[in-house]
This record gives sequence, C-alpha cells and structure tokens, in this order.
Amino acid sequence: MKSKNSPNIGHNKKSFLEKPVEHIDITSFDARKIIDSMAKMSFTSRDTSNAAKIFNEMLNDKSCSIFLTLAGSTSAAGCMNLYSDLIKYNMIDAVVATGASIIDMDFFEALGFKHYQGSQFQDDTVLRNNYIDRIYDTYIDEEELQACDKIICDIANKLEPKAYTSREFIKEIGKYLKTNAKKKDSLIETAYDNNVPIFCPAFTDSSAGFGLVMHQEQNPKKHITIDSIREFRELTEIKLKSKQSGLLMIGGGVPKNFIQDTVVCAELLGKKVDMHKYAVQITVADTRDGACSSSTLKEASSWGKVDISKEQMVFAEATSVLPLIASDAYHRKFWQNRERRNFSKLFG
Repeated sequence: MKSKNSPNIGHNKKSFLEKPVEHIDITSFDARKIIDSMAKMSFTSRDTSNAAKIFNEMLNDKSCSIFLTLAGSTSAAGCMNLYSDLIKYNMIDAVVATGASIIDMDFFEALGFKHYQGSQFQDDTVLRNNYIDRIYDTYIDEEELQACDKIICDIANKLEPKAYTSREFIKEIGKYLKTNAKKKDSLIETAYDNNVPIFCPAFTDSSAGFGLVMHQEQNPKKHITIDSIREFRELTEIKLKSKQSGLLMIGGGVPKNFIQDTVVCAELLGKKVDMHKYAVQITVADTRDGACSSSTLKEASSWGKVDISKEQMVFAEATSVLPLIASDAYHRKFWQNRERRNFSKLFG
C-alpha cells in the first residue's frame, strides 16, 4: 500500500529486517540424479522430471526460440539469480513478465535493497506500523520500495517525451544499471548485456506505475507513456522470426496469455505460424474455475496456441521444483550448442 507520508516507525523495524533472502545458485549443485530418479516416481515428481525433459528438448532443438514468462513472487523468494543464469547461459531468448517481478523485485535488488525472511503469522498491523510490506513470509522495506519508485521517475524524466514499449523502457533501465547498479548481474542488466528483450504487458501494475505517474505529474505536457499495443506487435514479430518456439512459464496470468496470443495475432495478420511446440507451466492454480492462470496447456491447444505433443503442467509451488529443473538443464549443457538469438537487435 502506498502512502505519501510514513506512519511512525516502531523501534523494532530493524529486528524484522535481519535475515536477507539468499538466492539459490543452480550452478552449485547437480540436480540430474534427482530428476532422473523422479522420472521413476509418480505424482508431481514424475511431472517435474518430464518438465525437465521437455525443457532440455527445447534447448537441444536448434530451431527453437525459448520464452520465459514470470508471474508471482518467485524472484523475491530466492529465484532471482536463477533467472539471470538462464539468460547468462543462453537458455532463454525473451522474457515476458509482470512489472512486479522486473521492477519491485529485480530492479529493487539491483539498487542495493533486499528482501528479507519473515513470517506469514506476523501481525500485519505491526508490520504496517513499521512500514514493512509482506509477501507471505517475505518482508520488504516500503521506504526502500518508494525510493525505487522515485528512481523510475528520474529515469523517465531524462528520456525524450514519447511513447515507449515496456521493452524499450526496461532497456533504458538496463543502461542505467550499467553505471548505477549496487548489485551486478540482475535479470535486467544480464538481459541488456545479452540482447534478450523483456516485455511487461501490465507494466504499470508495479513500482514502474507509481514512478511513471510521478513523472507525468511533474511533466503534465511533455511526458513519456507506455505503448502496450506496439509491444504486442513486437512480441508477435519475435514469434514470426522463430522457426519453432518453447515456453517455460512460471505462474500464469497476463505474461502467459500474452506470449500464447502471439500465435493468434500472427494468424490474424495473415502470417503462417506454428503453434508453440514445447510448453512447461509451473503453477498452483486450480483448473475447476476455468482459469488455471490462463488455462491448462491442453485447453490452450483448443485456441490454436500450444501444441499438445510436448507440454507439461507441474502443479507445484515454483520455488520447490524450478531450481531442480534449471540445475538439471545447466548441467546437461545443451545450452552450449545454442546460438544466441539477440532478439533485442530486431528493434534497434
């Protein structure tokens, strides 16, 4: 919750922010034996092993471009370095994410701020009185988050007043981090260094939104704005440039739907395009309400979005299985034979 004025800060604030979340290093352990063993089990274990197999098939398919979609709070929960490593080691060619994953979490920590281990049982009134925001059992200092908002405003203030896609604005953030990052190798900076575009179709639903509102308030007649239609066209162009495509989807919602819709968009433009050949989704969403974070993958096939021959739903909380899938892929090393797509260069 945003507020112009901080409430009185309690004496215990520092005691709540003592244990920073440590982000897992997928290169420090080899999950291949675990994944191989899980293939001989059942339930979520076997699903996870099959998801790892499909992800490795994507990496080993030289014609396949791989899209990572991010929704939820796994970055804050300890997967931040994991996502950067997927780009660093050429396992991802483009990212579609929520604004919160990219700005409130990744950019936030690149500025030197941290997320902290806390408790889901803590009295939230006490947290509010100490100006601490809670994501389940993880804490964020709201004052630091507002500092993040203001830096977004500062970046926007220095840009030519015009319409930008979220991809273009995030690229400008990457430029900013090259000289101003307190923590190196963030997802934004790593993507910038490797010409991997990041799209946030709901960009304003984050600290970026607060920062850009401040920017427009300060510059009522000449300010930037976000063009989400053009970025949909750009993402569709990437799909058209890809002979085959694979999806690694964490959560669902807008990022998942956005990348899947590129197939439909291309067809409406009269372009011949294949459905996404490979797809893995990790989610805890239910299927019975017709949503499941933007439908199951088999359901998406009925819309002409995803081929059902190489798809796997993993119904699990992502921080519990994604490190195994990512470590398995890193150590099998199919990424070593892939050419970088450099999709950012498509747009100058």
